[in-house]
Amino acid sequence: MDPKTWADMFHLGLPLIEKILRPIVVYAFLVIGLRVAGKRELAQLNPFDLVVLLTLSNTVQNAIIGDDNSVTGGLVGAATLLAINYLVIRFLYNHGRLNQLVEGNSDVLIEGGKIRNGRLKKELLSMSELELAARRQGFASLDEVERAILEPGGIISFVAKQPGPEDVRQRELISKLEAMATELAALRRELKKN
Repeated sequence: MDPKTWADMFHLGLPLIEKILRPIVVYAFLVIGLRVAGKRELAQLNPFDLVVLLTLSNTVQNAIIGDDNSVTGGLVGAATLLAINYLVIRFLYNHGRLNQLVEGNSDVLIEGGKIRNGRLKKELLSMSELELAARRQGFASLDEVERAILEPGGIISFVAKQPGPEDVRQRELISKLEAMATELAALRRELKKN
């Protein structure tokens, strides 16, 4: 290979400190921006949210690499992003209150089997998106859900309704009646044989 090719490939077009500071600034902006945008941007994606996230990554690419397209510049930018993410996560792990501020709080969307429409509206979640999330977790409908919580990471956790004492008693009676019906049918067959 031509020596110029190697030089172009690995020669930094920008000062090293700028290559390190650019990803840090973009990282901070994106963390704050995604926090302000809400939890739904993180996990409960509809096609519009997905398009925003994909174009967002392309939009900030130039801010991270600047005019430098060298392999070294890309590696420095990637290493900086990984390092700053590691440091932020370690720092937040040791500072619970700050972590809660950055990540936010859980939000109860269904409580006692009742849908909290005000919370859905605040989180910009439609009823169909909530129903879809419930179906993905094995619920046939929201009628089966006792509680649903939108976690800080954007995942919705569902808790199933537990049957009440009357429902349990009714199921036990039905099961006993079915057993009696089976025994009665067996006795009738036995009597017909004799």
